Amino acid sequence: MKHNTSSKQFFKLIKQSVLFWTVAFFSFAIFRFYGLDDDFGTLNEQNYVYLNFSVPLLICTVIGLTLGILYGVIDFFHEKYLIKKYSLGLGILINTTLHFIATIIILNSIIPIFSFFYPLKFDFNFGWLIAEKGFWALMWYIALCSLVFSFLKIAIERFGSGVFMKILVGHYKNPKEEERIFMFLDLKDSTTIAEKLGHYKYSKFIQDAFYDLNKVIQDYNADIYQYVGDEAVLTWHYEKGLHNNNCLAVFFAFEAQRESKKSYYLKKYGIFPTFKAGLHGGTLMAAEVGFIKKELAYHGDVINTSARIQAECNKHRVSLLLSEKILNDLTKNVPSRFLGSILLKGKQHNVNIHSILKND
Repeated sequence: MKHNTSSKQFFKLIKQSVLFWTVAFFSFAIFRFYGLDDDFGTLNEQNYVYLNFSVPLLICTVIGLTLGILYGVIDFFHEKYLIKKYSLGLGILINTTLHFIATIIILNSIIPIFSFFYPLKFDFNFGWLIAEKGFWALMWYIALCSLVFSFLKIAIERFGSGVFMKILVGHYKNPKEEERIFMFLDLKDSTTIAEKLGHYKYSKFIQDAFYDLNKVIQDYNADIYQYVGDEAVLTWHYEKGLHNNNCLAVFFAFEAQRESKKSYYLKKYGIFPTFKAGLHGGTLMAAEVGFIKKELAYHGDVINTSARIQAECNKHRVSLLLSEKILNDLTKNVPSRFLGSILLKGKQHNVNIHSILKND
């Protein structure tokens, strides 16, 4: 059974945040205190106490671990409840303010605890952080780290965690052969809907639909390769896409997600979005392209065939079509209907396509 999407997203954010901020504060301890034991007279020169480097290292690591957990919780609620309500700038301001408050709470809590066990003779009167220059230096460091963390999150969300690391080490500088599954997911009757809603409201309509898509894809190990107008292209490593029939299940999960918000769509737009999809997989080439704007691009017959199969949905009056190759490789049997061997536009060989019969 699939994990709840929200809980999966929550633990993913916590894991990323804890890892990053623990490393960040561990590094801060090295930058600030390693080899400078005599300089660690706490943040108050009048209360100078000699301590071994292991003490500030331990303190900073615990602070990083604790802040990582708290920041992760804040980021989760920000993405879940605020990200759609406010502009990017206002959202960042709110998130930063919450991080700032969390930092003050954690520092006021952890440092006095360590002071109880170690001879850290700080003056912990109310408001001590405001007058402490070291605190503001630390906040500047946290702000810079937050900026780095934000860029890393954007890059990982853009490419996927595994792909981003490969790009980082230059894995795709030269084209690499991969086995992948592609799904072309397209809005039905898009031209008619666009004319009815107008370009602004239609754009909001697409935003809402793809927001619902993003809420389900993590449970099915899918990556979004790109958005093209009212079409989204999803992709999987071949084995991940076949595992538990992820490449099929994501389509029906997306349908269920939209169905749960049907009243919302009808009230706001007077239209309920329906999608069609085509699935195919096989071997293709992946390469890093571009200089001013770098992207990971996939080249090969697999992509063209997936798009062509999706285009057949209207002809056969079905919402989902897949190639026989994918159907035969699925890890779980599904009821299907053979629609024939067709010659897709631009291809020299016939491709057998099937529709999926939903269980009642």
